[in-house]
Amino acid sequence: MSHQTGIQAGNDVKDVFASARSGDQYRALKIIIEDEQLTLGATRKASKQWDQEYDSLVLPLLDDAVPCYILYRLDTTNNQGYEWIFLAWSPDHSTVRHKMLYAATRATLKKEFGGGHIKDEIFATVKDDLNLSGYRKYLTSQAAPLPLTAAEEELRQIKLNEVQTDICVDTKHQTLQGVAFPLHQDAVAALERFRDKKLNYVQLQVDFEQELIRLCSTEPTELKDLPMRIPKDSARYHFFLYKHSHEGDYLESTVFIYSMPGYKCSIRERMLYSSCKNPLVDMVENKLQIEIEKKLEIDNGDDLTSDFMYEEVHPKQHAHKQAFAKPKGPQGKRGGRRITRPPTEGQEED
Repeated sequence: MSHQTGIQAGNDVKDVFASARSGDQYRALKIIIEDEQLTLGATRKASKQWDQEYDSLVLPLLDDAVPCYILYRLDTTNNQGYEWIFLAWSPDHSTVRHKMLYAATRATLKKEFGGGHIKDEIFATVKDDLNLSGYRKYLTSQAAPLPLTAAEEELRQIKLNEVQTDICVDTKHQTLQGVAFPLHQDAVAALERFRDKKLNYVQLQVDFEQELIRLCSTEPTELKDLPMRIPKDSARYHFFLYKHSHEGDYLESTVFIYSMPGYKCSIRERMLYSSCKNPLVDMVENKLQIEIEKKLEIDNGDDLTSDFMYEEVHPKQHAHKQAFAKPKGPQGKRGGRRITRPPTEGQEED
């Protein structure tokens, strides 16, 4: 189950997308997020060749303080129709909430419009990157990447290695997978005790104000108690030591559970928990050396039954289903076919 922002396209956006994909009526579409859904901000029709009216149509649609998405139609086509440029505008002066909201919803918009129609995708924070000159620079860089020298390649590897998660209270930064909030010292200590089998359950929560992941609970928990540990009105991360037998062997498997009770949580809470999940798992597996056997996402603690947990940790191998066999008819001859017809006029029925 996927938890992103929960934002979907409104009916007006779906109708315009369908019309835009099937014809040449529109040159530019501006999409904004309003009332927790993708909404049509503006449309522009084509009157010239795409590069002759690019700047005059695109640049006025960009707000200096509010992000937006812009789809701009080229004059070239592929096997699905006209090709489009997808512009993701996120100005430096916009709020952090708006930046994260639009970043987390970008994939939803591409899915609604259809990725096969999008030729190029550009993310920008300044207008110079989205004008015609900036787009052409982007095409040049994509078509002719410069080869790296040995020193440049070594520097690139150093920078890639720096994108990681530190276990400390006063350090936080963005990773390739999402937003990495640091773990509070109490949470680190609890996870270390969990790793050493001194605890069998750890619950963590995100502190939005301090931008930390804090310890919430370490109450001893058996499988039958696990549903009661899942809050019904807020999200949580859970680490559970699942003790069970499998094929005659006694096993202790670490299960990571991300619980998110759907739309009972605010968009901000859904977005932050979803963004922090992958960096947290990466930190636990690589830094704390805790091997996670299974990762689950649930919206209701009632799902965590004994059968469900066992089948998730040890999924069944589905056997090949035999095709439906048409039953054979009766053996032997059925006799000659009999034809009945009504008597003709002037004949009597026997």
